[in-house]
Amino acid sequence: MIIEMKHVSWERENTILRNISWQVKSGEHWCLVGLNGSGKTTLLNIINGYIWPTKGEVAVLGQSFGQCDLRELRRKIGWVSASLQERLYGQETAEQIVLSGKFASIGLYDRIEDDDRAQAEELLRSLGCEALLKRTYATLSQGERQKVLIARALMAKPALLILDEPCSGLDLIAREHLLAMIAQIASEPASPTLIYVTHHIEEILPCFSHTLLLKQGEVYQAGPTQEVLTADLLSRFFEVPISIQERDRRVWVTLA
Repeated sequence: MIIEMKHVSWERENTILRNISWQVKSGEHWCLVGLNGSGKTTLLNIINGYIWPTKGEVAVLGQSFGQCDLRELRRKIGWVSASLQERLYGQETAEQIVLSGKFASIGLYDRIEDDDRAQAEELLRSLGCEALLKRTYATLSQGERQKVLIARALMAKPALLILDEPCSGLDLIAREHLLAMIAQIASEPASPTLIYVTHHIEEILPCFSHTLLLKQGEVYQAGPTQEVLTADLLSRFFEVPISIQERDRRVWVTLA
């Protein structure tokens, strides 16, 4: 089991997550969909062990919280998010950013071996952005930065890769290029389990076998993507009439 949550809640002044039960099995790739304020970020923080559930049980990669070293567990999880972008040093090169992924650090402080540099270069090449190797992070476009962050996350060969709204801020062409790259990663035999977070239904690629709809801190629906992405269910989820059209095995929604 990659992720197993049993009756998880998280409360502060308000209840942010309520009675979440969710299983992600090996071989599955999941999309997590929710509007702003639905609790997506809190759920990700729990998976990464940055916050502790108020109630319930959590196990990630077979490690039960409370019985494992969360620092070691995080080394097996790649996480690409907007908050990470803000913490990186703009003067570092793309190569240095990718290399730091091996140590899960902001900045490079450890000894770098030739094999590490070769791996970083190969990752950038495999993602179609080897030309960025010596460019500083501050000079990269938003789409280029996202690709570098994904390469950074893959540097440690994670078992679980979480992509938190990676297409945010991208134009149409940059978005489709990034989605094609994500589909390529998912198709690799040794691909990590992917959790893709979005509130745009059209970004859900065919590789995402399952989808979880999160609403007001609760699981609204979870299951095989083709069973979740229906006009009737999405209309109830978004509370507006929705019509859907399938194109290239992706679902596109419009207001009915």
